[in-house]
Amino acid sequence: MKRNNLIVALILLIFFVISFLTNILGPIIPDIIDSFTLSLGLAGFLPFAFFAAYAVMSIPSGILVEKYREKKVLTAAFVMAFTGALIFALIPSFGVALSSLFIIGIGMAMLQVVINPLLRTAGGDEHFAFNSVLGQLAFGAASFLSPWLYSYLVNNMHTADTSALITLLNGLVPENLKWVSLYWVFAVTSFLMVIIILFAKFPTVELKEDEKIDAGSSLKELLGDRMVILFFLGIFCYVGTEQGVANWTSKFLQDYHGVDPSTVGASVISYFWGLLTVGCLLGLVLLKFFDSRRVLMLFTSGAIVSLLAGLFGPTAVAIVAFPLVGFFASVMWSIIFSLALNSVSKHHGTFSGILCTGIAGGAVVPLVVGGIAELVGLKVAMLFLLITLGYILSIGIWAKPLVTNATVKSFKDLFN
Repeated sequence: MKRNNLIVALILLIFFVISFLTNILGPIIPDIIDSFTLSLGLAGFLPFAFFAAYAVMSIPSGILVEKYREKKVLTAAFVMAFTGALIFALIPSFGVALSSLFIIGIGMAMLQVVINPLLRTAGGDEHFAFNSVLGQLAFGAASFLSPWLYSYLVNNMHTADTSALITLLNGLVPENLKWVSLYWVFAVTSFLMVIIILFAKFPTVELKEDEKIDAGSSLKELLGDRMVILFFLGIFCYVGTEQGVANWTSKFLQDYHGVDPSTVGASVISYFWGLLTVGCLLGLVLLKFFDSRRVLMLFTSGAIVSLLAGLFGPTAVAIVAFPLVGFFASVMWSIIFSLALNSVSKHHGTFSGILCTGIAGGAVVPLVVGGIAELVGLKVAMLFLLITLGYILSIGIWAKPLVTNATVKSFKDLFN
């Protein structure tokens, strides 16, 4: 099939928007806590509401794509995101926030299921690996930039700034809830994506066997496989760790180091996501030379050391150490996912759906950290992440894939 570069560009834009809407929650949690006078335990329900949607929609989304095709599901996903963002922008309250985050999360879960098979078809099988890396770079770029947008908005709204964007938002957002302006931006962004998708012409996607999801006998068979459950827990722990750090770091720095969450706190989260993206590129190189299990163990050990340094080091160390956790977490998703698929000989599409349901770890782990923080404080509570990182470290020990990653034996192998 002829490559469709416009659709490839659209998919990269979708990667960017998914990250833009998903990973802003961490920087704004301190503001949400202050604005609605929340306890840390209640604040933990914010990421829970968002990521619980993945547990609900990951497998059903695959069924919807096969029945209604990609364009309708993409449109519906962004309509959900637009609705969720607009509701919260109009009625900013804690209860509405939970509902709107769940609605947005459903939309994001639907998008995740659609974009990879569509990227393979539009860009061509032979370019899929390269385009997937581009997608991850777009995802990382949005995660890096969105905290800076948050910082710009909250520090310029209701000031002497007379730019068109700030002037417009000043009339929509109360002075004591400046961070809500982000959800107006999200609503407009989602609406524009609906328009773009409606006018786009999509190729016909023929799902490969390893992209199809069977909610019947295949699902039942896989759920009875101990190895499937173990790798599901691996994805659960990875996303839980990622979101546990991203959602609580800014609040931790505010409480223990007096850091302003709208400036330094936002920049720390931005660099967390930025280094996570850079780490992906280094991981690609290392996987050419070393067994993926060894790379996973090395990077997980680095994440554990960085987390401990961030929690117990002085301010200057914490500001560097927390972003380094992102750097060391960078290879975890791809290695765990590939080890999982390479450990099961069939039903890869359904298995992928089960693994994606593990994204719900981003709902549970931050909630657990918030609950523990109510009892013993956030510093001790974040030590819970040592459990999830410890499980990820163990994968490098017990994983026994049917196929291991190819590594180069000589310089010539790099070009073969």
